[in-house]
Amino acid sequence: MNRETIMQITITLPQDLEQDLMRRSIQFNVSLQTLIINALRDSSDLNFAPEWSDIILSYTGVSDFPAFESYRGELVPPELELF
Repeated sequence: MNRETIMQITITLPQDLEQDLMRRSIQFNVSLQTLIINALRDSSDLNFAPEWSDIILSYTGVSDFPAFESYRGELVPPELELF
């Protein structure tokens, strides 16, 4: 038999959020506990990878801006100071 470990926690919610959750649990005909567990599961997706917005992904840069590599020869080497 595979038994899930259950952890009991207590949280204090703002009144407006509590009322909203209670309203939604009635609306979806699920217990408040089930609603909260599902919300936590949805928000804690382990494969979460933030996505860049389309405006960032479509940015092509400034055409007349010099490439960084063109200034590489002018860079000053870092001063190595360990302590």
